[in-house]
Amino acid sequence: MAGAAGDNTPWWADYPAPGVRRDFPRPPLEETSENQRASAQLSEYIKSLPRPEKPLKVAIIGAGLAGLSTAKYLTDAGHEPTIYESRDVLGGKVSAWQDADGDWVETGLHIFFGAYPNVNQMFKELGIEDRLQWKSHSMIFAMPGQQTAEGFQRFSRFEFPQFLPAPINGIAAILMNNEMLTWPEKIRFGIGLLPAILFGQAYVEECDKLSVSEWMRKQGVPERVNEEVFIAMAKALNFIDPDNLSMTVVLTALNRFLQETHGSKMAFLDGPPPTRLCQPMADYVEQRGGSVLLEKRLSKIELNDDNTVKCLKLQGGETVEADVYVSAMPVDPLKLMLPEPWRPLPYFKLLDGLKGVPVINIHLWFDRKLTTVDHLLFSRSPLLSVYADMALTCNGYRDDEKSMLELVFAPAKDWIGRPDEEIIAATMKELEILFPNEISADGSKAKLLKSHVVKTPLSVYEATPGREDFRPVQTSPINNFFLAGCFTKQKYLASMEGATFSGKLCAQAIAEAAVAGRVKARAPEPAAAVVA
Repeated sequence: MAGAAGDNTPWWADYPAPGVRRDFPRPPLEETSENQRASAQLSEYIKSLPRPEKPLKVAIIGAGLAGLSTAKYLTDAGHEPTIYESRDVLGGKVSAWQDADGDWVETGLHIFFGAYPNVNQMFKELGIEDRLQWKSHSMIFAMPGQQTAEGFQRFSRFEFPQFLPAPINGIAAILMNNEMLTWPEKIRFGIGLLPAILFGQAYVEECDKLSVSEWMRKQGVPERVNEEVFIAMAKALNFIDPDNLSMTVVLTALNRFLQETHGSKMAFLDGPPPTRLCQPMADYVEQRGGSVLLEKRLSKIELNDDNTVKCLKLQGGETVEADVYVSAMPVDPLKLMLPEPWRPLPYFKLLDGLKGVPVINIHLWFDRKLTTVDHLLFSRSPLLSVYADMALTCNGYRDDEKSMLELVFAPAKDWIGRPDEEIIAATMKELEILFPNEISADGSKAKLLKSHVVKTPLSVYEATPGREDFRPVQTSPINNFFLAGCFTKQKYLASMEGATFSGKLCAQAIAEAAVAGRVKARAPEPAAAVVA
């Protein structure tokens, strides 16, 4: 397979050489993905629900993708949401901010897949599809310690032929890469996957009992398959290693990638998520009667005598009253804010089985261009997960003279409490292996101009074996209280797609409850009598 400049490439390959910037047209997702068509149909269904005589006033806690998605689809159903966000920036786990030099610093390295139907539908409905920069249909792995004839970093590609449909294109990508797996290893892995192919979703869900490593051993898959491919994949999917990651997560991803022709095709957003994605979502909500309020931190959820929500108390003493309330907070702060009378309820006790995983995102600015590829790269490093030269891949961060590497440091549990300087030093040692002719840990080659370390102690829920049993549905047993968030029950797990889809499902649940009369808009307070 083609790896870098100087390697042989297939005649049909459409990817650019290292250092060359190239975007690709949006794939025809509506033609090739049943999930994409289903997402569009759900959007139309929500819009087609009977209009309420009096719109519900819905208070949503949190302006991440889940909260913004909930609000967007509630306005489509004719209701009036207001989002209360504790910070001064939109986005939650996809938030970003500018440093003193005006450079953007992101919470994470965010990649958009063809197999994200609800995210892609959101872009389409907002009219911002052109903000996604689609890359070649490849999965690219660094080959640490290996160099091209010119002495630069080698990459190994799983290239999906653009002229073949799923699942043939995915099978071809695996079979044609002979650098990472041998033919016997591919055959053993393929045999191991047969139950997932034959028994579908039921088998995928059953495998939540097993870690990736346990599943590999049970299916007789050689350990080297784990070492060569799945350590990198596990860290990219949930920031943990294969010994701790539920096999359901990997099978869910493989199922989407193998069943949808463009499922594994990747795109980068053309700038920071708060301005390029979240702000258009907020604008959409506000243009249709909703509100998005920043720096409104929740202090307490107050209850009525029947344990329904009476109001929200915000820090500073403000009281928020609504017809319906939605938590779009991550699972860990939600657990802290739960009212005491709710905690014994089985629905809320499920949350005790979920916790966020620590993540570290790193930005490194260098004084020159490094040999990278216009794509997401799997590092196959013990300390790093995936990385990209954002100055090459992203129009909003473009720099033709210098590289800005954004890297995910994972697993992060043993590093989250360490000083930034120590994390940067360890990262530079790993990069010395990845860029042997260009980076030296002692700084004698490419100069590190500046760096930022972004630590998220509790990010997306940690998808260890057995977590599926603890994920709650969006409708709670409290009549006027609902949940949104990637940790809630939906088939796309902990991801931007999961967060966006959960918000859509939450809005659907509220709108259907309104149609059925299970939740109602409050009657206006009677006017005070005028005393002559």
